[in-house]
Amino acid sequence: MKDPDSGWINYGAYRVQAYPDGRIASVMCSKGKHGDILMRRYHERGQRCPIAVVAGMHPLLFSLAGIEVPYEKNEYDMAGGLLGKPVEVILGPKTGLPIPANAEIAFEGTIDPNDRIAEGPFGEWTGYYAGGLKQEPVIRIDTFMHRQDPILLGAIPAVPPNDDTYYRGTYRAANVWRQIEAAGVPGVKGVWSHEAGGSRMWLTVSITQMYPGHAKQAGLIASQCHAGAYANKYVVVVDDDIDPANMNDVIWAMPTSYPADERIFNSRMVIDACRPWLRRKDFPKVARSSKELDARIKAKWSHVLPR
Repeated sequence: MKDPDSGWINYGAYRVQAYPDGRIASVMCSKGKHGDILMRRYHERGQRCPIAVVAGMHPLLFSLAGIEVPYEKNEYDMAGGLLGKPVEVILGPKTGLPIPANAEIAFEGTIDPNDRIAEGPFGEWTGYYAGGLKQEPVIRIDTFMHRQDPILLGAIPAVPPNDDTYYRGTYRAANVWRQIEAAGVPGVKGVWSHEAGGSRMWLTVSITQMYPGHAKQAGLIASQCHAGAYANKYVVVVDDDIDPANMNDVIWAMPTSYPADERIFNSRMVIDACRPWLRRKDFPKVARSSKELDARIKAKWSHVLPR
């Protein structure tokens, strides 16, 4: 999408659903995400929002589209920096939006502010078919381009660790670290965004304590900075002798941290991580391949998979 005022291009990863009517698709942009912000800017003016959708692209473009690149920063520029050369694009014949020249499939269209259709459910990065069935914006397709026999590189969102938790966690850890330091917090020695939390819901920050309240300050900033806020649930701050990527060390540090007057009488924490009692029957289904499918895949690719 493109900002209607500045012309800034946002390249994001959003759910897009196909329908029996090949002239439409739906798109689901979570509230507050760049795609949602840009779409609303058009709709608030009573205009249709132009959009280009790409399926099948360089893996780096996919990776960068799904992480928290700062607002008004271009994902194409970041990809070019990492690749060491510009990303080749063509301009869409209808929207003029830049589309990766080597994409397998691409289409353009527009989104009317009052056009909605049922979308979902979809297996998500949380490991569940989250979100259910909702009314989401409709893309009215104007142009459709594709290669002969297009090849789509899959990245299946499912129970962590999944196809994209490692690269997502690596980027998020680095960016949270940068943003904590940019907020003026000193002594940060390491940050990790654990795959067990989908690389979003659990952050560990390692610091060298320098003053009272230092650990709390680091944790609060990590929980609210742009790279760490989305979907985050837990932030754990540990000393610099703990490797934030080693969950065993992190868990060891959590229950053994106590003040002197609690050595005999300590406090308790109970975390209820069960499915909510009233939603036991309709809780989202787990997004995980069957054991039979896992066995077929391992048998088929045993010659390249690690033993």
